[in-house]
Amino acid sequence: MNQKNNKVLFQPWRFWLIYALIAGVGGYYLFRLYNIQVIQGSKYTAKADDNRTREISTSTQRGNIFDRNNYLLAQNIASYNVVITPANLPGDPSVIPSDSGDIQRIYRELSALVGIPASQGIIDDASVKNFTPCATEFGIAQIVVIGDTNFPYDPIRIKCNVDAKTAMVVNEKTKEWPGVGIEIVPVRDYTTGNLTSEVIGFLGPISANVADYYKSLGFVINRDKIGFAGIEQSMQSELGGKNGKREVEVDVAGQVQRDLIPPVAPVPGNNIHLTIDTRLQNAARSALISEINYWNTILGKVQSTNGVVIAENPKTGEILAMVSYPNYENNRFAREISAYYYNQLKLDPNKPMFNQAISAENPPGSVYKMAAAIGALNEGVVTPDFQVDDPGKITILQKFYENDPGTPQPFYCWDRAGHGMVDFLHGVAWSCDVYFYKIGGGYQDQVPNGGLGPYRLPEYERALGYGKPTGVELTGEAKGLVPDPTWKRVNMGENWATGDTYIATIGQGFVLSTPIQVMQGFATIANDGKLMQPTLIHDITSPDGKVIRPFEPKLEWDITKDPLIQVYNGNVPTGEKKTVQPWVIQLTKVGLHMVVTEGTAKVEFAGDTTNSAGKTGTAEYCDNVAQAKNLCTPNNWPTHAWYVGYAPYDNPEIVVVAFVYNGGEGASVAAPIVHKVLDAYFQLKADDAAAGR
Repeated sequence: MNQKNNKVLFQPWRFWLIYALIAGVGGYYLFRLYNIQVIQGSKYTAKADDNRTREISTSTQRGNIFDRNNYLLAQNIASYNVVITPANLPGDPSVIPSDSGDIQRIYRELSALVGIPASQGIIDDASVKNFTPCATEFGIAQIVVIGDTNFPYDPIRIKCNVDAKTAMVVNEKTKEWPGVGIEIVPVRDYTTGNLTSEVIGFLGPISANVADYYKSLGFVINRDKIGFAGIEQSMQSELGGKNGKREVEVDVAGQVQRDLIPPVAPVPGNNIHLTIDTRLQNAARSALISEINYWNTILGKVQSTNGVVIAENPKTGEILAMVSYPNYENNRFAREISAYYYNQLKLDPNKPMFNQAISAENPPGSVYKMAAAIGALNEGVVTPDFQVDDPGKITILQKFYENDPGTPQPFYCWDRAGHGMVDFLHGVAWSCDVYFYKIGGGYQDQVPNGGLGPYRLPEYERALGYGKPTGVELTGEAKGLVPDPTWKRVNMGENWATGDTYIATIGQGFVLSTPIQVMQGFATIANDGKLMQPTLIHDITSPDGKVIRPFEPKLEWDITKDPLIQVYNGNVPTGEKKTVQPWVIQLTKVGLHMVVTEGTAKVEFAGDTTNSAGKTGTAEYCDNVAQAKNLCTPNNWPTHAWYVGYAPYDNPEIVVVAFVYNGGEGASVAAPIVHKVLDAYFQLKADDAAAGR
């Protein structure tokens, strides 16, 4: 009975089940082993290689920036950071508080030196994720733990930008403080600070929107910096250089064992030599600020707070000075961009980070008249001796279309008493508004056929460089506005009015220009019709001083040789091509010289020794700032002050524009600034000659 029962209880299929389970488990592991080693072997081999290899980027040196006389404007200087390498500490840094008395002693002594608490804060996932060295509230112990968790053999920053004395103390205590050291990193130093910051700019961290681009160039996010403004930004590709690279083998703790391939050395950035003369820049800035302060004091109120001065060699396009006031202190951005200071600048109504020399679009007023002057002579609208009557006021019929009966509209000269009978030269010298109204828009039978008119006038304005960016090597340049009937229909949905031509002729109405465009227009006249590309870059040199891109002046066009395409009704090209006759340019220059000798700048240039020529401008405006202050009263709008001058009149070496926002009269406010800059230029020239430079 027992044997029978035993045979019944012992069932063979149970053996097969156990065998099947064993075979299944074994087969599964055999398959996994085959899959890992054969099918996905290359994948896991690559992961293993990634775990044992690391690519290290070696920082390069940014190029320096010099002025035209090789005066250093931007350079790299050493900045000292206190760092700790967790793996080199005498004990286990992952324990807080550490059971090692030596670690605790090091933390306490280092804390007393650099002012960071020995231990402070609780480490959690959120705090680790948002951790930024040198910008954290953690104590030394917590910072070290974070570093030990990630890469124990990599130094982690405890305190940044310590002074040289502190760095020396840390270096002297390397035996007493194993694991503690000094990291030396380059930071930008701007030797002239806010004297040239609108030109030089500053550096900043690589932002997220350009991170992929700079990663592809070998830059390291959160370590390397790029240009944020000025030449630092526009010439980033030349100044930035190229980082080096090491591919190394590391152990499980991340300690470097050896180089796997020969290291690639970093390539330093090239040096930029500017056309700016720092001495003239200083003279221009001083002249602008002193004149603004003078008039604010005389008037007993804050009349003006900002302005521009630009100086250029009209024959080569070299910009000798560029002042945009107020500006900012770029050395305050050298180590980090302070949120407080940056926000202070952004909220300042004077916009100190806004380069007004290239980006501010304002009505140019009477300095704009020279386009109409050249156009009217060249087109035969008037002859040099032809006279028009300026009674101080004229009235026209304001029409918006051909059969419009019109509405009487008065137009006034700046001198309400009028100038009487005015010819071309005196129209320029006296800046007679009525003369330019009539040659620009025509007037009865005195200047028939609509004068120069709304289609030919813009052609001469554009020929002098208005209505487009000049292409100077700075970002953010505005293009200004040269209005015409087509522009008005497209952008304002209105027909061009008769008065639009009159007002555009004298640089008012819809017309907008930047200071650099105004300067460029006069540089073209001074240079006998040749418009040179304005530039801030004189030459580029390699780190060892070899010239790799020498300076070469670039002629944009010559209005006496390169044809203007004339346009008429509907802004459709007629196919007619004209150039400006050289005698027109020469006669215009005579008129500009008369501005100084007997015209609107006669008083301000009394005793002028530079033999200069120039043009005053007083431009009415009514922008949002003026509206907010209720300054836009009828027939009494506030005015900007303009003056452009060049010297010597018969062989120009320098052209200077001065612009003072809400400055008032150009002759009274802007002309003295230009006078001082011209005097400073020729004095510096004489000093250099005496010194044999």
